[in-house]
Amino acid sequence: MTRVLVVDDEPQILRALRVNLAARQYEVAVAPDGGTALRQAAEWHPDLVILDLGLPDLDGVEVIQGLRGWTAVPIIVLSGRSDSTDKVDALDAGADDYVTKPFSIDELLARVRAVTRRTGQPEEEAATVRLGDHLIDLSNKTISGGVRLTPTEWHFLEILLRNPGKLISQRQLLREVWGDVYEKETHYLRQYMAQLRRKLERDPSHPVHLLTEPGMGYRFQPSSS
Repeated sequence: MTRVLVVDDEPQILRALRVNLAARQYEVAVAPDGGTALRQAAEWHPDLVILDLGLPDLDGVEVIQGLRGWTAVPIIVLSGRSDSTDKVDALDAGADDYVTKPFSIDELLARVRAVTRRTGQPEEEAATVRLGDHLIDLSNKTISGGVRLTPTEWHFLEILLRNPGKLISQRQLLREVWGDVYEKETHYLRQYMAQLRRKLERDPSHPVHLLTEPGMGYRFQPSSS
């Protein structure tokens, strides 16, 4: 049974998530603040953490940093803040995804399923990936249909494909593909994503697999089948 730690200072949200997750066969623990969350995580070792950013004692980013000091447990952030800066900071600190309050239970459960499915996959399963009409072999760097990519396009695409469903922040992509000194060159990302969509999406102007979350980052959405 998958263990989920829910961290939020709103009792009604804790109650709603506990009931809905338990009904779907998750084992659930709750924490009303950051200090309690860090202690429970150390003692209970959850498989997933759902974390509100606005906690009474610690900022949510501090909790993420505390967890990342010793565990790679997936973290889904809940945020009621309209400013995307806090969400970006959370992603850069090590969060795996985010959901904005108010949220639907169905939306959150879909993110939970995606994260737990991703973390349960053996690494070797990611060697070959289906993207729309194309089969992409990441080991041999080949794409069906004779599609060719530049080395930079490959690097960008591979980061997304090896993290299916996960939101990858702009800053992380810029660091990994171009280096630390390019952290603010977000136009690079827009340019290369446009190139990848032209080569891989059926309708580049209406992408269904290579998705942008404005101000936040990019996500590879696999086919539902």
